[in-house]
Amino acid sequence: MNKFKYYIVLLLAGIAIVSCNKKDDDDDVVVTPARDYAEQYKADNDSIVKYLKTNYITVTENYDVTISKIPDGGSQASIWDQTTYPIQYRDVYSRDITYRVYFLSLRKGVGQSPCNFDTVNVSYTGTLLNGSQFDSSYGLAREFNLDIYASTIIDGWGEIMPQFKTGTRNATGADGTISYSDYGAGVMFLPSGLGYYANSQANIPAYSPLVFSFKLFDLKRNDSEYNVTSAGLVPVGDGVPSYLEDLNGDGYLYDQRDTGRYPNLPKELIDDSDGDGIPDFLDFDDDGDGYTTRFELTKPTDQVGWGKLDGKDFYYGTRLYYPWDPMSDDPATPNEDETEPRGIPRRPTGDLTYPDNDPKNPNPESITNPRKFVPEDYTTPGRLRIHLDKTYPYQKK
Repeated sequence: MNKFKYYIVLLLAGIAIVSCNKKDDDDDVVVTPARDYAEQYKADNDSIVKYLKTNYITVTENYDVTISKIPDGGSQASIWDQTTYPIQYRDVYSRDITYRVYFLSLRKGVGQSPCNFDTVNVSYTGTLLNGSQFDSSYGLAREFNLDIYASTIIDGWGEIMPQFKTGTRNATGADGTISYSDYGAGVMFLPSGLGYYANSQANIPAYSPLVFSFKLFDLKRNDSEYNVTSAGLVPVGDGVPSYLEDLNGDGYLYDQRDTGRYPNLPKELIDDSDGDGIPDFLDFDDDGDGYTTRFELTKPTDQVGWGKLDGKDFYYGTRLYYPWDPMSDDPATPNEDETEPRGIPRRPTGDLTYPDNDPKNPNPESITNPRKFVPEDYTTPGRLRIHLDKTYPYQKK
């Protein structure tokens, strides 16, 4: 009897140990590795192309969009085949993959195109390929910073928005509302690698391709240089808006140091004047001459507001820094004069401060004998502006 009790105790203890081990195993968090980007893109692209070939689009006169599945026997032209808004695409390099991103241009717009580091003012609706809506601004404009390092925006928005232009801002209504006309409108079809990828969101499963219809009303230019602080990245800028630091003029900026996104960024996509590995739109010293860009763009203190030029009264503009190019007054702000008659100058091309009339003994241009600025130095199209010119300011000898 005692032996029987002993074996029963051992059996119960063993069951308890097994049960505890099983519980411990159940409590372990199983981490599933993210899928391979290339394989997932192939699956996403197949799904998007199928979607485009089996659905049709309806667009209202206000560019509101409805996308519906073509019923069996239906005669509607698919998004892929319809010709009113021909399907377009943009090839996007990311994660060492060249994504083919399809989009529709319902209307191009008449204003300015944002770059992928500007802030845009848009209304939008987002849906999955199964037609379910996961987000919408309900026709109202909302502001989004396309800077992928300063916001939670998905990469795909910054890749497609620059293909469109803003609209014309109309007079503010009596109730304070602002309306726009002739704005850009479109639809983008994003593979998950340019969306949320493995990170599921509310109503968006992981690895979901996304469809966004949108209207681009307005934009705000950003100046993206930042300081790193304990609170995070603090944008401070260098005085040149980021879109003007797009050296190749393609409307896009990329940070080649981000080897997670861009492990082998093509050279033609790099905008880096001094070749120091920092793109100009994030570089405080664009030409690598030891002088910060903001220092080189600062106006002389006697050339802010009203002053003298050749003995006559002259309005230099109230900005402390030269704008990229001369600016006209904005008629939409009658209480403020934005006129800036001078843009960022090139290296001066006028007479030497101390010319030497003896050609056999010239007095060369130097830090102690600089040339004088002439009006054309501030306005000539295509000039090499001083913040991109390593030969200016003059180097000490």
